[in-house]
Amino acid sequence: MGHRDQEMAGEVPFRLFSSAEGRRKPSVDMKQVVGTQDILLICLDTLRYDAAVCEEAAGNTPVLGRYGSWEKRQAPGNFTYPSHHAIFAGFLPCAFEARNLAEREMLFFPKQIGMGKKVPEGAFGFSGSTIMEGLENVGYDTWCVGGVAFFDKRSDLGRVFPGYFQKSYWNPSFACPVKESTANQVDFLLRKIALAEPEKRIFLYLNVDAIHYPNYFYLDGAEHDSLESHKAALRYVDGQMGRLLDGWKEIRGGGFVICCSDHGTCYGEDGYLYHGFNHPLVNTVPYKHFIL
Repeated sequence: MGHRDQEMAGEVPFRLFSSAEGRRKPSVDMKQVVGTQDILLICLDTLRYDAAVCEEAAGNTPVLGRYGSWEKRQAPGNFTYPSHHAIFAGFLPCAFEARNLAEREMLFFPKQIGMGKKVPEGAFGFSGSTIMEGLENVGYDTWCVGGVAFFDKRSDLGRVFPGYFQKSYWNPSFACPVKESTANQVDFLLRKIALAEPEKRIFLYLNVDAIHYPNYFYLDGAEHDSLESHKAALRYVDGQMGRLLDGWKEIRGGGFVICCSDHGTCYGEDGYLYHGFNHPLVNTVPYKHFIL
């Protein structure tokens, strides 16, 4: 089969992308990570990029600040449900400046979706419908600790995402209206990992919902959600992430962490409220990955 035929069979016309010969390589070699490290995918649900970098610059998020600056990225969806379908298929938030598929940083590469069978350098090529299934195929135990209602397992829709994992957990103390939701999730996880098999690699997905509405109760005296209470929620989450990441490193010896938002949200800007529509504040998210 010729080069052109191979491209047609792969469906994605990489030859049309001006940067195709210099495809973006991951800044970490996932082939070295997978199988040797636990992998933690932590979604700070609804976190806005501008809020994240503002709090970072002010020194208000010292835990997450330990691990490098936030990158500005494009959200894969404008609310939780579409965004997570993309993320779980390997399409993490992509570089803000990316203008074609070749300019994405692919940490996980789905081999069966028409993008060609050659795995990009540095990516983990997986077979199956999700990155979790791909990691299970190489021996990972996959965990989901839910937050927002799309993970609460109390409805048919709320069971879709948890069903992608070997083990999934949610209880009402993890829910959005609970001020201590992140602390409750972290307490739960620290107990779980203390009992886990040390030799068994874990892929953890954690949905942190404290920044999602309602978040007014993180700001003293506030009665309604606002950008300021959004930032206050992030400051609360940062402290809890310190307990989780330090505890994970102590108990499990480290891991590779992907920390990002799935979408942003609006608080009246240009007449928009919350999310589920396309607006720059919804479509722009913070992202970072790092080794513990």
